[in-house]
Amino acid sequence: MQIFWHFFREQFPLASQAMISLHLEAYMDRSEIEKISKALADETRLRIFEAISATKRMTCGEIVSMRGVTPATVSHHLKILNEAGLIACRREGQFVYSRAVPETITSYARALAKIAQGKKTARRR
Repeated sequence: MQIFWHFFREQFPLASQAMISLHLEAYMDRSEIEKISKALADETRLRIFEAISATKRMTCGEIVSMRGVTPATVSHHLKILNEAGLIACRREGQFVYSRAVPETITSYARALAKIAQGKKTARRR
């Protein structure tokens, strides 16, 4: 399923983004909240996410030059941000471009607001 989803996102970026948006609008379960929280808890990942969010899209090389970390480290952090749904990555030729997925942050903030109001979040399925 993971391979299919990766292929679908690569081939149909607008459709996959719409599916992600619908999924996030419907609910965000506890495991998703935890994954996003852990992804953003790391200072380097937070800075990378901020940099990507401030632009339309960035390559790994642009992030490496801005942050002074190795390409392997940047790649590791991008993988975690991508798995958390905070960024989307797309290969174009020899470059992989990363862009922020603001819908994830919107849903995350909504889920945290529910927790702050004393409402329980859905458990893992």
